[in-house]
This record gives sequence, structure tokens and C-alpha cells, in this order.
Amino acid sequence: MPVHKHKEMRRSYGFDEVAIVPGDSTINPEQTNTDFHLGSLSFSIPILAAAMDAVVDPQFAVLFSQLGGLAVLNLEGVQARYNNPEEILAEIAQAPQEEVTSLLQRVYSQPIKEQLIGERIQWIKQKGGVCAASVTPANTKGFASLIAEAGADVLVVQSTVTTARHFSKSPGLSFSELCQSIPLPIVVGNCVSYSAALELMRTGISGVLVGVGPGATCTTRQVLGIGVPQVTATMDCAAAREEYLRETGRYVAVITDGGIHSGGDLCKAFASGADAVMLGAILAQAEEAPGKGYHWGMSNPHPALPRGKRIKVGARAPLRKILFGPTSVSDGTQNLIGALRTAMGVCGAATIAQMHQIEMVIAPTIKTEGKSWQFQQEIYSQ
Repeated sequence: MPVHKHKEMRRSYGFDEVAIVPGDSTINPEQTNTDFHLGSLSFSIPILAAAMDAVVDPQFAVLFSQLGGLAVLNLEGVQARYNNPEEILAEIAQAPQEEVTSLLQRVYSQPIKEQLIGERIQWIKQKGGVCAASVTPANTKGFASLIAEAGADVLVVQSTVTTARHFSKSPGLSFSELCQSIPLPIVVGNCVSYSAALELMRTGISGVLVGVGPGATCTTRQVLGIGVPQVTATMDCAAAREEYLRETGRYVAVITDGGIHSGGDLCKAFASGADAVMLGAILAQAEEAPGKGYHWGMSNPHPALPRGKRIKVGARAPLRKILFGPTSVSDGTQNLIGALRTAMGVCGAATIAQMHQIEMVIAPTIKTEGKSWQFQQEIYSQ
């Protein structure tokens, strides 16, 4: 009897399932160019620090800007709710694991103070930093003008899943209207599909965040069953970028957000088509990060359906060492830019755009092939 299928599924791939193929020619890593462009802004390293309270506060944003990247401040977090955010952050870090979810729900139930939004942005600008500010779609209409007037350089509109078309009983957020009314590069996320990314790009935004559920603290995939592995998601959104470029001649940045645990993952994101990456857990390990060795996501404090965990990442190294080395560990969590430049050199890619063209292969044994002695020694050392 014929088999009748309800729907067809295609195979998708995450970072652990693929490998980058070396190029036929090589380049000295010091001669590679890692510049990242967002609207009229240019950054010397293609890394954004995630808009999470454990990763970015105003001081971290300034430092990250000085080092060449772009840190995104969460304007719906403790920085915009409390005059004394350091005390709140310390309370979260010190809470017992069984109590932290209820504590986060209580902490984030306090109202956002509009005056703090302006103060935080202005402090970053006064210290010479480039300021990116993140809000959810629900609060964008109310805060966008305030954010622009305070002097922010980039507006990030971020939720678990974002689309250009949202059906609701109340008037939804129009990204086309937002782009026309706010004189800032606008980054929108998150999405994982070609069609959703293309529709978002057609609204006039400057960047798309790619990733649903891959973050180290996120449990969306367990709770909702939603997500696409990051290599496939990045490739699909990069294809949308190329189609939109063909249509309009305008380039929109694709930013892989989440799931990157090492330099190897970071390099695979660029080979998959990313123009930049957004990092959370790795940067939460910086000694300067406000989470004090802990990390938690923006979905943790949801009042009815929290989708995240506070995790202990440890304060392992200064931020400069995590980005530029020299590394004192062999797990790929430090000297991320050195890893990227080395991979680009081995592949013969002088620029990030050339890295997009590098061959990749499906390689489910890439991390285990020939590594039995390493695994045995790790087990014996525990």
C-alpha cells in the first residue's frame, strides 16, 4: 500500500554537526579584515554582546566599545528598573538555585523607569561608548523616541520570535513605520527562516538576529519545542540577505545569536553566512561582566511561563583576554578574534564576506574523531 505523508521534513544542522573545509590558498591571520558594518556604523570586531543583565551594564558597554565591538543594553532589565542595579544583581547571583526563578519574577515585575533609560544611555555616550539599546516589540512604540533622543546609536527590537506580520487585537508594531520615524540603525530578532528574514529585511531594518532557543540559559526548545539549529538557520537567513541585496542593492546584516560556546562555533557561524555574532554566556565569564560569574536569559522571569535557567559560568578571565588572548585554556573559550583570524587565514578568506563562500561539510564526528584519549583523561580527572 502507498505511504501517505502528512508533511515532509528536511535535515537541519547545528554547530557540532558540520566542519569548515580549509581553502586551497592561505593568508597570514594578521592580514585578515574582521570589520563589521551596521548601517553607517563600523566595528573592528564582528561581535555583539547580548542584551542580558548578566552580560551588559553601562560600564561593560563602554569597555566593549573601546575593544571594537557593540554591546547591547537591555532597557527592560534591572538597569532601567532600579536605581541600585548592582545590589539587585548581587542578590540574583547569591540566591539559592531553588529560589532564583521566583526571585527573578519578582525583580522583573517592578516598573521600568523612563528617566533611567535616558540616564543609562547618556552615561555610555558621555564615556565615549557606542550605545545599542534593546526593547521588546510591546514596548518599542513607547520607548523608541526616548531612546533616540537620549543619544543611542542602535535600536534593537528583540523577542523570542519576531516576524514582520503579527496578528493581534491591538494595533501591532510596524517596522516600516519605525524605520521611517527613528533615525537609527534598527536590528530586529529573532528569526530562523528564509521567508521571515526576507520579510523583515523588506521593512527597511539594518540587521536581523538569527536564533530561537540555542542560548546557554534558554529552555524555549524544551518548553515550546520551537527552534532551528543555528547553522541551518544562519544559512537560510543569509540566503534571504542575498535575495534582498539582489532586489534592492541594499545590504542587511545577518547576526547569529546564541549557541556559540567556543571559537570553533563562532568560525562556523561566519562560514554559514553570518556578518556578526551575538554572544552571551562566553562574555558572561568576563571578570567585568555584571553577572558576577552567573548568567540568565531574558525569558527567565516570565510571570506565567519562564523559559530559562540561571547558570554558573564563573568569572574566568578579563574581557580583553576572552576576545584577544593570550589564552590560558585549550577549550576555545578565549582569544575568539584570534580563532576567527586563524580560521580565515587557513581558509584563504581575507574578509568576512569571503568567509561566507568557504566550503562546509556535514561532519557529525568532527569533535570526537581520534579524541578517545582526551575523553578518557577528562573522565579520570573528574
